[in-house]
This record gives sequence, C-alpha cells and structure tokens, in this order.
Amino acid sequence: MCNQVFIKEGSKWLTKTSESCSVVAALIATVAFATSATVPGGLNQNTGEPILKDESAFGAFTISSLTALCFSVTSLVFFLSILTSRYEERDFSMDLPRKLLLGLTSLFASIASMLVSFCTGHIFVLEHQLRYVAYPLYAATCLPVTFFALAQLPLYFDLMRAIIRKVPQRSYEVFPH
Repeated sequence: MCNQVFIKEGSKWLTKTSESCSVVAALIATVAFATSATVPGGLNQNTGEPILKDESAFGAFTISSLTALCFSVTSLVFFLSILTSRYEERDFSMDLPRKLLLGLTSLFASIASMLVSFCTGHIFVLEHQLRYVAYPLYAATCLPVTFFALAQLPLYFDLMRAIIRKVPQRSYEVFPH
C-alpha cells in the first residue's frame, strides 16, 4: 500500500515536472530553429555566401544555434517519453530517473547553447568599441541560468544515486514461514 502512495505521488510530480520542462524545451526549440535558419548580416547577392562568414563569431553563432536546436529537441523527446510512460513500479527504479536526468541535462545544454548563440549573434550588432562593454552584460545574462542549475544539483545527485545504486526489486513469490 505504501509503495502505491509513493508511485502515485511520484507520478504526479514527474508529470508536472515533465510538462513544465516540455514547455521550456519547446520554446527553446522554436527560438533555436529560428536562429539556426537565420544568417547574421545576410547573404552576398552575387555569391550567395554569408557576408559575415569571416568573422570569428559567425562560426560560434552557427554551431551554438544548431547545438541549441539539437539539445532542445532531444530534451523534448525525453520529457514526452516520460509523459507517455506507464508509471509502473519497475519504471521508477531505472527508466524514469534516467530519462529525467537525460532530459534535464539536454535542457540545460540547450539553454547554455542558446545563450552562446544570443551573445555571439548580438556581437554583430555592436560596434567594435562597445563589444567589451557588453561582455559583463553577457555574463550577467548567464547568472540566472547558473543559479537555477546550481539549485537543481540536489535533484541531479538524487537521480544519479537512483541510477547507480541498485534498488532492490520486489519478489512476487510467496515464501511460507
């Protein structure tokens, strides 16, 4: 009976968490898709090549926007797989913690990649004199995400412990005394 209560409460928490993270992952995927399909500075009308392709930030922008798209879609898939799970007792021992850990890791990686994409894309807008003023602002932009990630460390450690530690499985055989 006690296990049923834990499974029910765990299922509600996991569903709520996965729904919230799915919304964030979908928003990041939308933004990442838009930025990965955008060429900063436009294209050269004669050659069709990006005008800013020789800028050092151009490569960082393109790679980080594609990375953000990849990780956000990956996290979305993991969270949707949690939402469509059967939530059986055996799923809580390995499958669901692993999916949640991979989903959260992918989500944080997509957020970090999106921030890098934003910062490198923003560099194209600034003039050379203002670029160095913007670096502390970029760092300040990353602080809330860093604080949120640090706040999630206990959950990460709990998930890692649940995945690494072997959870005893219930035996369904009845042994007479």
